Order: sequence, then structure tokens, then C-alpha cells
Amino acid sequence: MSGAGFAASGLVKKGRGAFFVLLLLCAATLLGGCAAFAPPRPYTTEAEALSARGQPTRRWSNDDGTSTLEYATQPFGHTCLMVQVDKSGIVLRQWDALDYENLARVKKGMSRDEVSRLLGQHRSEQFFKLSGEEVWDWNIRNEYGASIATLFNVHFIDGKVVRTSQTYVYPRDGAMFGAWGHPYPFGYPYPFRPRYPGFGPWPYWW
Repeated sequence: MSGAGFAASGLVKKGRGAFFVLLLLCAATLLGGCAAFAPPRPYTTEAEALSARGQPTRRWSNDDGTSTLEYATQPFGHTCLMVQVDKSGIVLRQWDALDYENLARVKKGMSRDEVSRLLGQHRSEQFFKLSGEEVWDWNIRNEYGASIATLFNVHFIDGKVVRTSQTYVYPRDGAMFGAWGHPYPFGYPYPFRPRYPGFGPWPYWW
């Protein structure tokens, strides 16, 4: 084989090698993404949960004598693990307070304390003089890519829920160089005012 032939063959092999490396990187990224969204393994005892997670952000006492350990991740995270244990420290159940099924349990007329117990610690709150609404928000998972933040908003008037809404926060110039890349106090998730109808979309409302 001529020198040119050997050179071309080498280029082809290098090209194939680079292609396989790219495939491996893509596979690792996908698997990493799946792992990031995987639910935590179930705990059997309170001691096991404390060993794995540390002290909870809050501990709730329930009317039936059980306790709920709250592991909030706001303002940057999008999950809130709740672990309910009985008096002897046995785990009865655990769940993500910010999954869509639990978000749908927020009902008109609920108090601030009821919402806080249901969804966990919120990310921020704003008060709007014209509408008289106090708005709490939480980071939640979105289905539109990592560059788009999704906020679940709960609107209160006189301490009672009047409605809920969702807000999508888009970076000005993309995920790498938009609002996410700016330091405090300019970038998400710091100062942010929830948008009202007319700026949509609003999957949750009354």
C-alpha cells in the first residue's frame, strides 16, 4: 500500500475513534441525566435517613403521632424529599413533595402553613400591592431542557390560597451566557417577579 493509502487509513481510524468517543460521552451524559432524576432509594428507618441525608431542613409533627422529615433543596434544587416515620423511628412512606401529583393537591382556601407542610420550604416570595396577592414560588422539574427554569407559584390573599400558576424563566442569551451565568444579585434564581396572565402559559389556575 502506498504512503498516501496508509495516511488515509490512519485518518479513517482516527475518525472512527473520535466518533466512538463522542458516542460514549453522549451515553454517559444521558445516563447521568437519568440518575439525576431517579428517585432516592427507600429508607427503612429514621436513623438510616439521617445517616444518608443528615438533619432535615424541618421536622413536622403530625396529628396521628408520626413525624415527617423535610429535606428541601430550594432555591437551587427542584425536589423536596419527605420521609414520614412513626414513634419508633420506622419509615412509613417517603415521597417527593414537588412532583406533579403533589403540586396538584394545592387547593383554593388552604393556609400558608398547610401549603408549607405540603410542598416544603419555598424559594422566594413577593407581594403585589395592586392585586393584594402574596406569591410563593418553588423550583420544579421542567420538560423543556436544563436551560429553562420552571417555577410553581402559589398565590395567597389574606393568607389563603386563591390560585396557582407556573412560570417559565428563559435565559436571555442561552444557558451558558444568559442570566444563569451572572453573579448575585443579577441572575436567576435571585430577584424574580412571577409573571401574570397575558405572559403565560399557565397550566395551573382557578
